[in-house]
Amino acid sequence: MKKFDSTVKLLKHKVLTEISRSYFKGTLIDDLTDIPKKIMPGPRPTLRCCIFKERAILSERIKIAMGGNKNNPNVIEVIDIACDGCPVDGYNVTNICRGCLSHNCLESCPKKAISIGEDRTSHIDKTKCINCGLCARVCPYNAIINFVPPCQTACKVNAVKRQDDGASFIDNDKCVSCGACIAKCPFGAITDKSFILDVIDMIKKGERIYAICAPSIAGQFDFASMGQLISAIKKLGFQEVWEVALGADMTAYNEALELSQKKFLTSSCCPSFVSFVKKNYPDMKDNISHNLSPMGEIAKFLKEKDKDIKVVFIGPCTAKKMEFQDQKVRKYVDSVLTYEELQALIESRDIEIQALEGDDFSDASYFGRIFARSGGVSEAVREALKEQSIDFELKAVACNGLEECNKALLKASANKDNRVENFIEGMACVGGCVGGAGNLHHSPKNKFFVDQHASKAPKSISQTLDKAKN
Repeated sequence: MKKFDSTVKLLKHKVLTEISRSYFKGTLIDDLTDIPKKIMPGPRPTLRCCIFKERAILSERIKIAMGGNKNNPNVIEVIDIACDGCPVDGYNVTNICRGCLSHNCLESCPKKAISIGEDRTSHIDKTKCINCGLCARVCPYNAIINFVPPCQTACKVNAVKRQDDGASFIDNDKCVSCGACIAKCPFGAITDKSFILDVIDMIKKGERIYAICAPSIAGQFDFASMGQLISAIKKLGFQEVWEVALGADMTAYNEALELSQKKFLTSSCCPSFVSFVKKNYPDMKDNISHNLSPMGEIAKFLKEKDKDIKVVFIGPCTAKKMEFQDQKVRKYVDSVLTYEELQALIESRDIEIQALEGDDFSDASYFGRIFARSGGVSEAVREALKEQSIDFELKAVACNGLEECNKALLKASANKDNRVENFIEGMACVGGCVGGAGNLHHSPKNKFFVDQHASKAPKSISQTLDKAKN
């Protein structure tokens, strides 16, 4: 099985695997108190101050893996008792302070928040400090630093805040569920709710379930071939496996037509980006493509062929867990799994992927598959305009992460009557879906694997769409 990039990912994997194994057996309720002991047998702690705290945190991880707080609509949650490793925010004096005679920091502080201790080093009174940073600028040793927790640094919408006790919390009014804070928290105190038990319920009931896999899956399970992975998914109990890239082909055709009619459009494929536009640029809400995302398009296509099937999206995206609950999408998509959760499901059933024979994947075009990386949507829309003989000049800007998205949207909003670009491709994760929070790993090679997977597909969107319909 896969090696893990961090201890946090390993712990998450163990929790997801153990609850899945117990739920398949029908013993989860009886096993709840034993799972933390199985993962952390003790008696000595390995990660925290004591074995009891380690197990208490694992119990909270189990709750979130079982669906989390039902009263919290967000899929991103904070485990309070796990969030205790970061120093106090703001400016802090480090041990580099030499206790110099000039005390420039003391003289520069407008609020008299700095004092000199008996050891002649400087100390900052947090009750007086206004975080102006003047002391840091004048320190000749750079001994004063401005500390910002990694989760806050990662969040580009300022949705992660600190409570009085120091623990982080999520401002749901600002959060776009991209999961960047999850990936950056070194204590694993922020994580995403799981719907893994809902999927197991479908499997146990013998439902006819179709898996739809995002194109960024290429390279994620790099210890096995794509064909073996498809066989493993079917062995879990899925009847068919389809490419979301085929839905991307559909989205590209639809967005090309809509763009030619509206003359200015922002993409609909990334739910975090769509949420970001709605929350921060409400005046541009009508410019968001009204088409379904690739996930929605392929699920709709499959449900129109057979309304009695269940459709489960498998991908790298925590925000998809929010998107599928939207009324417009919910009638087509029944649940969402990340690659982390898929791997846990496979391991919980003791499936040896590498021992399986390979199976076939549904066909999608080159352009549908490159939706997974930044710039791919724009390339696909350009091709869709060409193939449909639509006379429209595409002037696209591909945004790599929310900071770039914000710049492009700000520019477009400020120059409403004189815009240069007419299509904004927004991807909340850096690099696109290849950088999603639910990935097994975040290797620079992820883009290479997607492009390699895409190179094996036809370079005609219309060809793949015609084949799918027939």
